Amino acid sequence: MADYKVLFVCMGNICRSPAGEGVLKALIAEDAILKDAAIEVDSAGTIGFHDGAPPDTRMRAAAAQRGYTLTSRARRVTTADLKKFDLVLAMDKENLRDLQALQKGSQGKVDIRLFCDFCQVSSSREVPDPYYGGADGFETVLDLLEDGCQQLIVHLRAQLQ
Repeated sequence: MADYKVLFVCMGNICRSPAGEGVLKALIAEDAILKDAAIEVDSAGTIGFHDGAPPDTRMRAAAAQRGYTLTSRARRVTTADLKKFDLVLAMDKENLRDLQALQKGSQGKVDIRLFCDFCQVSSSREVPDPYYGGADGFETVLDLLEDGCQQLIVHLRAQLQ
């Protein structure tokens, strides 16, 4: 199987994107076909405000309730990421615009999409930022991530055949 690299991107890289990274890594580890594949999964943010910080404690707690461990550290997305990764998943339209603008300044031809393009159950077009809301916002994010990551597994299998 070939190498494949997926990058999740939100604004601060402390809620949505590290949770996406954690969910996808867990699903890959459970997948009989993909668990031994050379797949890299990472996350980043469009702003560098939280650089080096672990995921938000509320996001980690909600993820842990579902059996996910979030261990990444916040970092800002770079033009080098747009050359390195095969698929970059924006959590919302603002992140998508920021990534597309960054891509114009690079020579990367990475596939940049909205994460919710992979959702099958939900009709949401964006993963809402739960940072300023209550606990239910973190649950909504995880629901969307689990939905879309199931389809991402199908996508990864197709890419690596």
